[in-house]
Amino acid sequence: MADSTEKTALVEDDHEDMSSGEEEDGDNQVATTDKQSVASSLLKDPAVLAALQGKLGSMVGTTSGYIQSLPPQVKRRLKSLKKLQLDTTKIESDFYKEVQELEFKYQTLYQPLFNKRTQIVKGVHEPTDAECDFPSDSEDEEADLSTEVKDKKATIEDEKKDQVTEAKEDVKGIPSFWLTIFKNVEMLAEMVQDYDEPILEKLEDVTVKIHEKPAMGFTINFHFQENEYFTNGVLTKEYEMKCEPMEDDPFSFEGPEIIKCKGCTIDWQKGKNITVKTVKKKQKHKNKGNVRTITKQVKADSFFNFFAPPEVPDDPKAEVDEETQALLTADFEIGHYINERIVPRAVLYFTGEALEEESDYDEEESDQDDDDEEDSDADPDFDPKEAKETPECHQQ
Repeated sequence: MADSTEKTALVEDDHEDMSSGEEEDGDNQVATTDKQSVASSLLKDPAVLAALQGKLGSMVGTTSGYIQSLPPQVKRRLKSLKKLQLDTTKIESDFYKEVQELEFKYQTLYQPLFNKRTQIVKGVHEPTDAECDFPSDSEDEEADLSTEVKDKKATIEDEKKDQVTEAKEDVKGIPSFWLTIFKNVEMLAEMVQDYDEPILEKLEDVTVKIHEKPAMGFTINFHFQENEYFTNGVLTKEYEMKCEPMEDDPFSFEGPEIIKCKGCTIDWQKGKNITVKTVKKKQKHKNKGNVRTITKQVKADSFFNFFAPPEVPDDPKAEVDEETQALLTADFEIGHYINERIVPRAVLYFTGEALEEESDYDEEESDQDDDDEEDSDADPDFDPKEAKETPECHQQ
């Protein structure tokens, strides 16, 4: 009986223990549910969510500390590598300076070809058959046509020629050559307003002059026909460049960069300045309450604002406000694009072929950039001791 009583007591004790455990589990579940509810409520709070996102954002790109953990003798060797890198950067600077000298030299070889281009665009020179001996898409298609189709096509072409008016026969050169280029190139098209177009129709040529050593830079010249808008025959935009690594950040050097630009004064005919517009404003007298209307001139959007860029302080350490810096950055990009791409390959921007090539190139460049970003993200965290062999690296 004693054994039976002890067993009964043990079972009751176990039952109490189990009941107690179940109650604790229940309490834990309630506590967990409450925590989840509180967390859910907090995440719905925009302020808390923004703070959390900011915290997570600050953690992106955090290095593993591998470089900092290296022994002193290894860090000393890294210093020697950085000194070598600095010497390499100085040599790279000299390389770009010689490139500038070559550009100055070769512009005299390019110029006769550009002059011929200008003569054809203006209609001063009619190209000979030999000068037009270049296969076009339409000529390639024509080579595949049967003789019968060719004869029919020739007949149709003859009929069309008979219908050509005298006005069309008098067309000289290539009309709207530069205006078409400007409207084809997105960054320039954004600048061109409807009221700019009649003036840009008068643009006969765009040329670039490379500055002679020791100055580094270039000047873009816009040559205009005589027109009713301004008296200038040529509008100029000058760009100054530098090719020296910065003392406080030499490893950011990537080659020559534009640091300043200077436009020119446009001598507008009376009432023809399209870069300003007149607006009327009503003013109310504070005490008397009288209302009067005043007129004032304000700046208007126009391509010709390109010739009045913001001024860059002479002191390189002087701060420039964000808006001015954004305007200068866009201006430098446009000047570089005109110099490096549009002027040397003008006909391909007129036909749009250069734009198609750039579109294809940008896609490939984008893919490469993604790969580079992944590699650069991995580099700071890379520890050779923890590196694992990938399947592609298995030796056969």
